[in-house]
Amino acid sequence: MITKRIIPCLDVKDGRVVKGVNFRGLGDVSSPVELAKYYSDNGADELVFYDITASAEDRKLFTDILCEVASTIFIPLTVGGGINTLEDFDRVLKCGADKVSVNSGAIKNPQLIDEAAKRYGDQCVVISADVKRVDGKFRVFAKGGRENTGKEAVSWIKECVERGAGEVVLNSIDTDGVRAGFDLDMLKAVCDAVNVPVIASGGAGSISDFITLFKKIPDVSAGLAASIFHFGEVEIKDLKRELADNGISVRM
Repeated sequence: MITKRIIPCLDVKDGRVVKGVNFRGLGDVSSPVELAKYYSDNGADELVFYDITASAEDRKLFTDILCEVASTIFIPLTVGGGINTLEDFDRVLKCGADKVSVNSGAIKNPQLIDEAAKRYGDQCVVISADVKRVDGKFRVFAKGGRENTGKEAVSWIKECVERGAGEVVLNSIDTDGVRAGFDLDMLKAVCDAVNVPVIASGGAGSISDFITLFKKIPDVSAGLAASIFHFGEVEIKDLKRELADNGISVRM
């Protein structure tokens, strides 16, 4: 059985970690450097760092904070936000990122995925898709969930993988911050369509939500969450112990 990963997510705005519901109503949480170190020291398998307003504000990702985060942790780091060119990939990787997550930049220029995969390898390129139901169909949103692209989500994600994305982060806007469980229907549709690791994001409210995720959709590679970890409601070590007790393989 493939070992499942547990990944905290740092949504960073103006140099601080924030969290909202359905991508809105963002509230201050903590320093990204302090929080990253805490997760690295306390059982997280990887860490995701999103500069969540870089694309909407049409600016480059804050690299000073990123460099500090990368130098503080000892687990793989995925970074996204304002990634529009190969130079952006290069800059973020030189700051210490292991993988680069691209969303709005790939929507604007799908060829960016091909070019980045060719230069840095598939394993370095992560497609992050912010997806919401619109009239019963899964639609891709850009600019931090603010703009409906009209793209059908599963076919878009499949195209990105065919172009060279080595991993998918599926962010369900419908379940984000609601804490009522992961979007299992959306996740199953994507897992059935691609053959690369899929990370579930949006909706975790309890340990049982992770157990349900991995049992109902065994093809999901990892569970990503923010609120329940940030506010101390669930400790990653406790979560992993419960997962192991339920027959789910995790790194202890």
